[in-house]
Amino acid sequence: MRTTFMANAQNIERKWLVVDAEGKTLGRLSSEVASILRGKHKPTYTPNVDTGDHVIIINASKIELTGKKLTDKLYIRHTMHPGGLKTRTALEMRTNYPTQMLELAIKGMLPKNSLGRQMFKKLHVYAGAEHPHQAQQPEVYELRG
Repeated sequence: MRTTFMANAQNIERKWLVVDAEGKTLGRLSSEVASILRGKHKPTYTPNVDTGDHVIIINASKIELTGKKLTDKLYIRHTMHPGGLKTRTALEMRTNYPTQMLELAIKGMLPKNSLGRQMFKKLHVYAGAEHPHQAQQPEVYELRG
């Protein structure tokens, strides 16, 4: 009789992957990276276990947005003080906070629980082409499509 494989902390093998965001569309890149962080690209995927790989995203400041999103898309937050609503356009975010823009998009595609927070910690986003993770010998990952 065969038994179903169930991943756990002892039998998970994690890789480090580098994704170049230059010229890529924000949503398409984010959804694929979220899938990698969850581990859905592996045959050993288990929904209740963090089986994903570490992902390093470089060139976040060169991410693309389609249509009029650069001027029309708004990032809204609140300081929790009266009259504390703050808004930024996608152009401001890409210019001043490119890593935060990608992190927000990917975080929204992960589970909203402790498992999702654990997966999010494996994401490393950098605005330029350099990253400090050479010691982990990351592999270059080519996005589908």
